[in-house]
Amino acid sequence: MIDPQNIPPYRVTDRNLALELVRVTEAAAIASAHWTGRGQKNEADGAAVQAMRAAFDTVAIDGIVTIGEGEMDEAPMLYIGEKVGSGGPAMDIAVDPLEGTNLCAKSLPNALTVVALAERGKFLHAPDIYMEKIVVGPDLPEGVVDLDASIGNNLRSLAKAKKRNVSDMVLCALDRERHEELIAYAREAGARVMLLSDGDVAAAIATCVDGGGVDLYAGSGGAPEGVLAAAAIRCMEGQMQGRLLFEDDTQRQRAREMANGLDPARKLYLHDMASGNVLFSATGVTSGPLLKGVERPSATRARTHSIVMRSKSRTVRYIESHHSFKPQAEPAS
Repeated sequence: MIDPQNIPPYRVTDRNLALELVRVTEAAAIASAHWTGRGQKNEADGAAVQAMRAAFDTVAIDGIVTIGEGEMDEAPMLYIGEKVGSGGPAMDIAVDPLEGTNLCAKSLPNALTVVALAERGKFLHAPDIYMEKIVVGPDLPEGVVDLDASIGNNLRSLAKAKKRNVSDMVLCALDRERHEELIAYAREAGARVMLLSDGDVAAAIATCVDGGGVDLYAGSGGAPEGVLAAAAIRCMEGQMQGRLLFEDDTQRQRAREMANGLDPARKLYLHDMASGNVLFSATGVTSGPLLKGVERPSATRARTHSIVMRSKSRTVRYIESHHSFKPQAEPAS
C-alpha cells in the first residue's frame, strides 16, 4: 500500500490547483467584464486586481508573486513579492489580472485574465520592461526559428517545416511604430501580417492552437507578458525565445539584480522563462479567436469560458462555467 505521507505534496495537489486557478481567473474576468465598453481601463483593471487577489485567499498554496502589478510601492495588491494563498506547496505566481485593459475598455477582442503557477524559483524574475519575442507552435523541428535570424529567413524556415508556402504564413505582431521594419520585411518575404492593438499573450498562445490563425508571433512586448506566454507555451509544447530590452542603465541594473548572476541581456529560451511543473489558466473577458468573453444571460447569471493547462501532463482543457449570483435560500426552520 502506498503511504500518502511519502508522496510529494505537489504531485497530490497540482491537478486540483489547476482547477483552483480557473476560479481565480473567472473571478477577475467577471469583475472586469462589468467595465467592458465603458472606456475606463483603470477601473476595469482595478476590479480585476481586487477580485483576483480575493480569490487567491482560497487557493491552497504558499505563493509569492514574481510577475505582478509592479513593485510594492507601485501597486496596492498583487505586487512583486506579495504573499498569497491559504498555505500549501511553495509556488511562484505570475499574474496579469486584465491582459488588454484597452481591449476591455473599448470592447475589442482578446481581453483575458491570466494566471500561471510554477514551483518556487522556476519563473524568470523579469522587471516591467520590454522583451523581444518569437513564438511558434508544436510539432516543429527544434530551432525552426531563431530570435537572431531575419524575419524573412524565419518565415521561409517555418514554411518549409510546415510543408507550405511562405504566402500561407501569418505573422502576428503588435501594431506599433517600432515594428514597422519587421512588418515590411515579413510582407516583402510574401507572408501575411496580422496586427493587434494589444494582447500579446493571447497572440502567442494562438500559435499553438488549431485554428488560431497565427503561424509566427514576433516583435517586442512586455517582459511580464513574455513570462506568462512562456508558461502557456511550455504546456502546449510550442517553442519560444526572448531577450530583455533595456532603455537605460537603470533598467539594466534592475534586471541584473533579478538575474542571480546571469547575463540579463542573454537570449532566453523557454525553460529560462518558465521551467519545472507549470500551471496556466486564462479566462476570456471579451470574445476573441482563443476564448469567448463573459456572457451575462441575466442580472443574476454569468457564463465564462476558460483554458487551463498543466505542463506535467500537457493537458489543455477548455472550461465553460455557469455562475449564479442569486442569494441562497435560508433553510426551512
